[in-house]
Amino acid sequence: MTPRIIEEVRSIATTETLLVALDFDGTVSELADDPMSVRAIPEATAVLDALSRMDDTYVAFVSGRSLRDLQIITERPPVSPILLAGSHGAEYLLPAALAEGEQEPLEEPADAAQLRERAIDAIADLAGVRIEDKSAGFALHTRLAAPAVAHEAGRRIDALMADAGWRRRDGHDVIEYAWRDEGKDDAVAHLRELTGATAVLFAGDDVTDEDALRSLGPDDLGIRVGDGETSARLSVSDPTELAVVLNVIASIRAHREV
Repeated sequence: MTPRIIEEVRSIATTETLLVALDFDGTVSELADDPMSVRAIPEATAVLDALSRMDDTYVAFVSGRSLRDLQIITERPPVSPILLAGSHGAEYLLPAALAEGEQEPLEEPADAAQLRERAIDAIADLAGVRIEDKSAGFALHTRLAAPAVAHEAGRRIDALMADAGWRRRDGHDVIEYAWRDEGKDDAVAHLRELTGATAVLFAGDDVTDEDALRSLGPDDLGIRVGDGETSARLSVSDPTELAVVLNVIASIRAHREV
């Protein structure tokens, strides 16, 4: 690890109240053809468990996944210090100490189910693409499709959704369409307020994570996992290298003066 990275993480590791907010897919887990098969790599699980049990330290997963799917892939038990923000911040699962009361189910617009069905029909003849039902919309997955097929699938769904007024997001081999407008920047801001964090570390690997990375302040730290243009101050190559950085933060934080 370079001296620059150590100096960057030292500052945030010694903040009074730290929020470590992370995307999941491609950030603490490897990407997979079956989205529901992904799990955090062991190195990430171990360090995040350690951080979540430290005083004045909070760990959150901030994902575009629906909350129900995020609970499954994070393997979060019913009672846990880990905070979850699903659907880009439209849904939350929080420890009892931070919970704001029972969250009302998302009320989808009247045409949402019909649009999902029309999207499924629109790509039914294309190989390697599928529609994922999400709490606040749906996603077009093209990871298993040939490039020309992926392009055609995107063209068809974009045409279908052109006048729907839903928010469109591009990601790794996925296009998301949501009738809610929250972004990961909104989720980070809400979690910062809930936890009283004096600094936030946010890490992510995809275009949708840039909303959160751009929203960070001078006392915060953004980390990009993998290649691509980014607003993050630091970049790491993969989830394993991110886990190394998090371990350095955990070590410094465990021995800081309080």
